[in-house]
Amino acid sequence: MGVTMKQQTARAAIALGLLVALAYVVAGTPAHADTGDGLRVARSNACMGCHAVDRKLVGPSFVQIAERYKNDQQAVPKLVKKVKDGGSGVWGAIPMPAHPRMSDADAKSVVQWVLAGAPAPK
Repeated sequence: MGVTMKQQTARAAIALGLLVALAYVVAGTPAHADTGDGLRVARSNACMGCHAVDRKLVGPSFVQIAERYKNDQQAVPKLVKKVKDGGSGVWGAIPMPAHPRMSDADAKSVVQWVLAGAPAPK
């Protein structure tokens, strides 16, 4: 029995996610001191390899994340933990890789930027 297109797509998405995570680990991305620049931190920590502002890539779009958590008072600490620890099952079967080298301040900066709707720089 052959592999279906859906299975091939899922495998490719998982492979892409793992490659992005590996690139992040190998690069040893340094932490940033600036907590007010979520977009810059997201770009420098490979977030854009799996997420886009307004469309689903491997993971959900930043706009989808903001919409889902807009009324959650615990969204910031919950999502900071998710960014640092990784996880799966919230947005589908493809896991989000952990980012243990990202500082708490950088993770919070990215999360706050995402929850604000991932605005473009002014």
